[in-house]
Amino acid sequence: MLRFLILPALLLLSCNPKAQNSPTQEDELKVQFSLPKKLKEVSGIALSQDKKTIWAIEDRGNKNAIYGLSDKGDMLAKIPVENAENTDWEDIISDPQGNIYIGDFGNNDNNRQDLAILKTDLKDSKQIVTKIVQTTKFHYQGQTEFPPKKSNLLYDCEAFVEMDGNFYLFTKNRSKGFDGTFLVFQVPNKEGDFEAKLIGTLKLQGGYNDAAITSATINSTKDKIVLLTHKNVHVLTGFTANDFNSAKIQKIPLNHNSQKEAIVFLDDKTVMIADEKGKNEGGNMYTFSLK
Repeated sequence: MLRFLILPALLLLSCNPKAQNSPTQEDELKVQFSLPKKLKEVSGIALSQDKKTIWAIEDRGNKNAIYGLSDKGDMLAKIPVENAENTDWEDIISDPQGNIYIGDFGNNDNNRQDLAILKTDLKDSKQIVTKIVQTTKFHYQGQTEFPPKKSNLLYDCEAFVEMDGNFYLFTKNRSKGFDGTFLVFQVPNKEGDFEAKLIGTLKLQGGYNDAAITSATINSTKDKIVLLTHKNVHVLTGFTANDFNSAKIQKIPLNHNSQKEAIVFLDDKTVMIADEKGKNEGGNMYTFSLK
C-alpha cells in the first residue's frame, strides 16, 4: 500500500465557490503531491499490480509514452510505446492480472472511425520501451453519422473499465443542450474489430462540469464503478455484466472545481484523482475517501 495513506489528517478544500482550491478541514479531497512539470495534461492514471508505481498518460498532442511515478510524485520512468500513435489517449487501466490498457478513443468531434483499446506489455518501471500486444478496434452501436447532429453528440469517450473479459465504456456528452445523458457500451477484451454493444443509457445530475465524464475506475469486487467529473464523483452500483440501465447512481461532491481527468481505486474505500495543470490551479494528485 502506498506510504501516503499513513500521513496525518486530511487537509481539505473549501466549498466556497470563490476559494475552491483553498485548504480547509471540511472536505476529504487531499492533495498528495504536485505532478511533475512535464505532465501538464494527464488524462488517465492506473496502478501497477504491487501498487508501487502510478502509471500516467497524456492525451492528444502529447508523447506516445507511459510515465511511471512514485507515491511521492517522483518521475520513475518515461516509457515510449514503440508501435502506437497517441491519436487521443484518454484513459489507462489495469486488469486483475496486471495488464495495462490504453483507451485511444478520445472523440471530441464524434467523427472518428479508428477507435481502439490498446493492450501493452508493460510490467515495471525498469522497461526501456513497451509495445502494443493486442488492439481492440470498435465502433459504436447506433452511430450512423460521423459526426451526428449537434443534439446527439454522445460518442466521445474518456472513461472505461475492464470486468470479466469485457471493456465497459462510459461516454462523454458533448451535445448541444447538455442534459447529463451518457451511454454505456460493452466491448470484448480481444484482438479484433467489434461493434460496441449499447447496454445502458443513464443520466447524471447537473451541468457540464458536474456531469461530463472524464475517467472511470472499478473496485476489486467488481460491484462498484466510480465515474469522475470536474466537480464530483458518481458511484454506480446495482449493474449487471450485460445491463447498466438499472444501475443506481450516488453523486458525491468533491467541493472543488478543476479539470479532473483521471481516477483509480487505491483500495476499495479510497480513490486517487489527478487534474490537468491550469493557469492558477491543478496539476496535482489527490486522494478521496468514499463513504
